[in-house]
Amino acid sequence: MALETSLAAPAPVRQIALAVGQWVERLGVVWVEGQVAQVNRRQGTQTVFMTLRDPIADISLTVTCPRSLYDALNPPVVEGASVVIQAKPSFYPNRGTFSMAARDIRTVGLGDLLARLEQRRQLLAAEGLFDRARKRPLPFLPGTVGLVTAPSSAAERDVLEVARRRWPAVQFAVRYAAMQGPRSAAEVIEAVRALDADPSVDVLVIARGGGSVEDLLPFSDEGLLRVVSACRTPIVSAIGHDQDNPLLDLVADVRASTPTDAAKLVVPDVVEELARVRQARDRVRRAVVTRLDREQRAVADLRSRPVLADPRAGLMERRQAVRDLRDRGRRALGVRLEARAADLEHQRARVRSLSPLATLQRGYAVVRTADGHLVGADAEPGTGVRIRVAGAELGATIDDVRLIEESTDE
Repeated sequence: MALETSLAAPAPVRQIALAVGQWVERLGVVWVEGQVAQVNRRQGTQTVFMTLRDPIADISLTVTCPRSLYDALNPPVVEGASVVIQAKPSFYPNRGTFSMAARDIRTVGLGDLLARLEQRRQLLAAEGLFDRARKRPLPFLPGTVGLVTAPSSAAERDVLEVARRRWPAVQFAVRYAAMQGPRSAAEVIEAVRALDADPSVDVLVIARGGGSVEDLLPFSDEGLLRVVSACRTPIVSAIGHDQDNPLLDLVADVRASTPTDAAKLVVPDVVEELARVRQARDRVRRAVVTRLDREQRAVADLRSRPVLADPRAGLMERRQAVRDLRDRGRRALGVRLEARAADLEHQRARVRSLSPLATLQRGYAVVRTADGHLVGADAEPGTGVRIRVAGAELGATIDDVRLIEESTDE
């Protein structure tokens, strides 16, 4: 029943809010179709909040979904999916907000397509086809770049022109294939296998321009994904634009946001590389000059030291010291030799004084018999003797023997 209001008798806000709530409550459970624009899973809550957008009109609704219902969906609902939701509309008078409490969720149309792709993504991810450990690095400067694209396409033009502008000497091996439609996946597989078998191809690019999800379906084909995963050649996926995400992007070694970006990834920029070479050369030159300056300063410091500034001065000092030591040695040796000579002379004098020859030189004589015995007072006259005097020996005969009494007086 319509409210009776007028300028003189307006209804308060609470009454209007309660009336709206009653009207919404009478709507009951409804099925609503739309596109999921946003999914918000708040930590610590048992409710998932989704924004359901009308694909034609600029209208969106807030949908609350029990976490148990959302988690049971397989594949899970992702942003961009088209869904049909069974929900109970609710109006909260206190906040003046409208929302719908979901009781069942079904994917339809594009949502079904995205659901199948999500199932495929989960399967291949479980097999490890997307693991980072499988990714191969791109060569710094490939000799030949393999390109799979549509003939006379903008993607081909972008890759070839940008790559040759960056590195004019780059070589391309181009294989054409349909980039959409039912024959696309098979033709791309054939082209990839042919280029992968070519030993001169160092990196392979699969490129096409943007398109709808349906147009890009061949690049989520399971057969193509497995062929790309088994290739020996590093592969760059350049499918669509930055917002497009075919499964090929996950299997390829490198994902490029556009074909132009792929050309920048596979070959270096000759201008930038020359600049890096100049910078490296300048750094090396500065390092060498700095090292030479440091060594020159070290040599100058060494040369400025007294011992190197005048090497002869130190030698002269040492030479004079050697001379002084030599003279001291000579003097010490001379003094010692003189002392030893005087001592020797003294000992010689003592020996001479004790020698019988010295006694003979003082006028004494030694008288012996012919057989060498000393002649004493018992000698008999007529005995032949030998008389030893200083410097000679005389032969004689004893004529007589006269005994002499020795005096004890001093």
